[in-house]
Amino acid sequence: MGNTKSDLFTERHNRLAEIAKALAHPARIAILEVLIKRGTCICGDIVEEIPLSQATVSQHLKAMKSAGLIKGEIDGKFSCYCVDQEACMQAQQMLGKLFEEVRKCC
Repeated sequence: MGNTKSDLFTERHNRLAEIAKALAHPARIAILEVLIKRGTCICGDIVEEIPLSQATVSQHLKAMKSAGLIKGEIDGKFSCYCVDQEACMQAQQMLGKLFEEVRKCC
């Protein structure tokens, strides 16, 4: 099989794109803010604060977890979510470096 388009770019490029994609929806930004404010919570807690269905919030949580921005642990029959602080700090550094390069060039 041939290379994928992501094979044409560096690991850094692919990671930045993954982070950007994980944050590229206003609901995901809102979910991240809820998790920051609450520390940890289950999907139902998030649904109480965001005007979306439980299924939709679950899909957003899955995308954010897949990108590594949040963690989810099973607690009985519920999944409890929290921010992956280390991953978010790494994302902040990577995005900051990218935009610092923009500032320098213009």
